[in-house]
Amino acid sequence: MIHHISISVQNPLHVAQVLAEVFNGQAFPFFPNSGSYMVFPFDEHGTGIELYPLKTQLMPGEGDNQCTFAEDVTPSGFTATHAAISVSSSQEKIELIGKREGWRVLRCNRDSLFDVIEFWLENKVMIELLTPEMAAQYLAVTQPENLKKVFNS
Repeated sequence: MIHHISISVQNPLHVAQVLAEVFNGQAFPFFPNSGSYMVFPFDEHGTGIELYPLKTQLMPGEGDNQCTFAEDVTPSGFTATHAAISVSSSQEKIELIGKREGWRVLRCNRDSLFDVIEFWLENKVMIELLTPEMAAQYLAVTQPENLKKVFNS
């Protein structure tokens, strides 16, 4: 179970507000790192996304100290990090929000196994959104017996 993820974006407040709309949730300031926000859909899993300013890096602490925040002076904004997230919103709502923001939104089929909607935050960071029907497809494919069939064939 992944309870939350963090990503860096150009405008954390705006992206948090848009994701809160898509997730039918709410955005809050993330106090440990100034200018950061966290979005919660208020589900039973405590799911959340932390949105940091683009230049933010997490660095390991020294000795027994926890991680610290640092700044990258030349961030590209592109990353391989992404997440697949189930949402209660319809494909139509997601597409309307993406269009309004000028962000790329594309329904895709992943190897004939399940569909996702690529939702490109600020056209830099991809999250895969799964509507309820897509989440059902994903959950069916990822049942242990089905995963074994997929990877052992």
